[in-house]
Amino acid sequence: MNGEELTEQETALYDRQIRVWGADAQRRVLEFGSLEVPKFDTITNKLNSGFFQSRTRVTCEKFCKNIVLAGVGSVTLVDDREVTDEALSANFLILPDENLYHGKTLAEVCCDSLKEFNPMVHVSVEKGDISTFGVEFFGKFDAVVISCCSLAKKKLINQKCRKLSKRVAFYTVDCRGSCGEIFVDLKDYKYSKKKLEETVECQLEFPSFEDTISVPWKALPKRVSKLYFAMRVIEQFEDAEGRNPGETSIADLPGVLKLRKELCETNSVNESQIPDALLERLLIGASEYPPVCAIIGGILGQEVIKAISGKGDPLKNFFFFDAMDGKGLIEDISEPKPTLETTVLLMNHDLWKFNAGGFTILLIFTHVARVWTLGSMMKMNLKSHCRRCSDVVAGHS
Repeated sequence: MNGEELTEQETALYDRQIRVWGADAQRRVLEFGSLEVPKFDTITNKLNSGFFQSRTRVTCEKFCKNIVLAGVGSVTLVDDREVTDEALSANFLILPDENLYHGKTLAEVCCDSLKEFNPMVHVSVEKGDISTFGVEFFGKFDAVVISCCSLAKKKLINQKCRKLSKRVAFYTVDCRGSCGEIFVDLKDYKYSKKKLEETVECQLEFPSFEDTISVPWKALPKRVSKLYFAMRVIEQFEDAEGRNPGETSIADLPGVLKLRKELCETNSVNESQIPDALLERLLIGASEYPPVCAIIGGILGQEVIKAISGKGDPLKNFFFFDAMDGKGLIEDISEPKPTLETTVLLMNHDLWKFNAGGFTILLIFTHVARVWTLGSMMKMNLKSHCRRCSDVVAGHS
């Protein structure tokens, strides 16, 4: 389309969603291309919006169905596995007729079904191991969604997407039993949102997957979701054991608990942050719960539409859902940056010490000394004693 007006047919077909996010956003959606990778993951391609998906799982099927109905330009699927009885019983995109899928891969069968949902969306299949594809391959898409991939593969594909000069949105999605996780990397992302009567332009900087999971646990806020830590333990266990995602059982619990102990000691985190019961549920969660898949697939589809349209606050950068408590949590996991609370100008001093409301602060500087927050109480005290700080500075300049 490339900036053209919506056709009569497109306006009639997408009438309801145009009322929700507007004609301009719908035009962007129609230009979007996506790629989906292993266990039905996805990638998107621009021209006619492209999306790519690899390896078919229920969560990804829900997601693909959502974005195809939304009218993205194109969707590319990658999953060379054969159709099995397990896939047949769980995958609603596979019709229970052996003649229709005999000799076909999962991606090919799902491709045929997705085309029927919306004939105006170009759905195709890419064969091969996604980890062997070059950087230029991912440049054909606007978004890449991978699911049930190993830790090493997540890092590798994310790195390839980030090497491109254009921004390619990167998502990982995993469902383990009653729990689900989404990771988002939009690199440097600009978007707009409505604030009262005006539209505000915003910008967010997203860290890579590798940088995110490398943040020391002790540097994270105390109330970070326990599911974040538990997923990292299971992920590292599978990586160390050479397992594919989901190839675990309750028999692996002793090894997982040992790894948890090591990781908690290394990161100075109490083991109670990662309950045994939660790890047990993740270990036996090879099967996906359809209600959880519907929720995670819906959230993922919503986030991809946001990234395409550039409207609304994007999810930064993890989303967790646990059906046991019914809560969905967004966690911003990134390297913490010191907050500059105030700047004190001092002349001809290299070191000074002053007291602010019971807190003694040591300033080390050349010509400008910066006072950094020491928690919320410290922040309040610095603000309320700003005048006292100025008096101290004035008296020693």
